[in-house]
Amino acid sequence: MEKNKIVTINGQSYDARTGLRIVKPVAKKPGANQKPASADIIHSSTQRSQTLNRRVTKKPTPKNPPTRPKSIGRSMDIARSTKITRFAPHPIPKPPKPAAKSDDIAPTKHPIAAKVAKARQAAPKSITSSTPKSSKEIKEQAIEEAINRPKPKQVKKKSFFSRHPKSINIISLGVVLLVIAGYLTYINLPSLSVRIAAIQANVDATYPGYHPDGYSTDGPARYSEGEVTINFKANTGDKRFTIKQTKSTLDSTAVREQVNQASKGAFSATETNGLTIFTYDGNASWVNGGIKYDITGDAPLSGDQIRRMATSF
Repeated sequence: MEKNKIVTINGQSYDARTGLRIVKPVAKKPGANQKPASADIIHSSTQRSQTLNRRVTKKPTPKNPPTRPKSIGRSMDIARSTKITRFAPHPIPKPPKPAAKSDDIAPTKHPIAAKVAKARQAAPKSITSSTPKSSKEIKEQAIEEAINRPKPKQVKKKSFFSRHPKSINIISLGVVLLVIAGYLTYINLPSLSVRIAAIQANVDATYPGYHPDGYSTDGPARYSEGEVTINFKANTGDKRFTIKQTKSTLDSTAVREQVNQASKGAFSATETNGLTIFTYDGNASWVNGGIKYDITGDAPLSGDQIRRMATSF
């Protein structure tokens, strides 16, 4: 080797390129078995070349391969020679690979939740007293909080009338019509009663269009076969009179004879609107259209009242 490729440190030779220690071979004493130098060997015959057949040629191995220097203790302080410029390559650690980017979206906080958290952080923390409060102080604080607490607004429930105005109008109209119908029925009830009785008795009886003031019908009209009776009573007092309508074939002459016998000749006859009316002691009889009319009772009826009733049928 060349001198410039060998470095000596502390009496030990090192290869400047690889940094390995160089071990010198030990010189053997010349003896009988020692081979002569290559220059002194005389070939007696030609030898076959051993380097031409490259297929079977092996890589020559050195007899004494260089060995690595033993590890030097940590306590030894060895100064690096300035002549060593190159050492064996050392593995260089590779930088860590960047983390793979994930397609997942990072979790985010809801805006409302973020506002609430921010408000809680900004709110001043209540400072609790180190000394416990007495029961009296707790009661007074509770009373003060109850007084200062705003009262909830009482929502008034809407009435049925305000919630259903159309239904109220319909109901009101129905009530008005019902009252009117009831009033008309009450007024015409006597006439209706007489008509029903006339149908049952098979008599063409009618209700008078006029009756004296101070008198009103006493119950519904009564009927029997061929006869209808209407009772009247005084509004004040116990005076009464009855109007009887009977199916008859009599004429005014026959009615006159019956009245004469009943009154013993004390009667009066009055003609009005083609009718002959016979009256006596507040009673009266006449015939019209095949129906005989008789008024009886203890009511003090005048002749004019009897005539007006007779002409109102």
